[in-house]
Amino acid sequence: MSGDLEYINVNEEYEAKKDKDKIRSSFFYSGCFVIALWAIQFLQWSMSLELATLGILPRKVDGLIGILTAPLIHADFGHLVSNSVTLFLLFFGILYFYRSSAVKVFLIIYILDGLLVWLFARQSYHIGASGLVYGFASFLFFSGVFRKDKRSIALSLLIVFLYGGMVWGILPTKPEISFESHLFGALVGIVCAFIFRKKDPPPVYEWEKETSDKEEDDYDDGKDPEEAEIQDDAEPDDFRRN
Repeated sequence: MSGDLEYINVNEEYEAKKDKDKIRSSFFYSGCFVIALWAIQFLQWSMSLELATLGILPRKVDGLIGILTAPLIHADFGHLVSNSVTLFLLFFGILYFYRSSAVKVFLIIYILDGLLVWLFARQSYHIGASGLVYGFASFLFFSGVFRKDKRSIALSLLIVFLYGGMVWGILPTKPEISFESHLFGALVGIVCAFIFRKKDPPPVYEWEKETSDKEEDDYDDGKDPEEAEIQDDAEPDDFRRN
């Protein structure tokens, strides 16, 4: 018995350390990406550069470079501020909860969103990381829909609570806003959520294993778990009657 307890304690310590490492690395990489955006914007401001021409210019060969550069460029600091916190939190969520598929999801949303904007968007320069924001939010929400596990569903509900109002951004409400980037980013996020729906299964904790083992024992005895629980509760009364 003491050996079992020692094993459980060591396993819990290992899982706790592993979880802390995931938090640190997720924080680091998502933070580095946002800091890089701020460094680029500061460089643009301090040197009076006009980097908007490095955005996506649809159906123009010169505009293809924007697929790689557009998410890194913002019109001004206000534009960047509006994206920074949301981008950090959503990217952190992907890195933490969907670690093995995070890099692939990031690259697919980054490249495919830009490519779709280049193919189908209005003839204007499209800049900013908003497409990534919508792609990440869409991926996190629909991952819960497709996976149907408790943690993913809880994360989906949190995304709806925090960012539900973003849905209006996929509509052409303001001509100066690239709703196309928002729309295509959201669509690509849905596709990624479906493709990677079987990756990164949620961890199983010790208490869940114990519950599962108990249910299996009840079924092995030919009992339904609920019936077994009722019978267990009834045993003291039986002893009193005897």
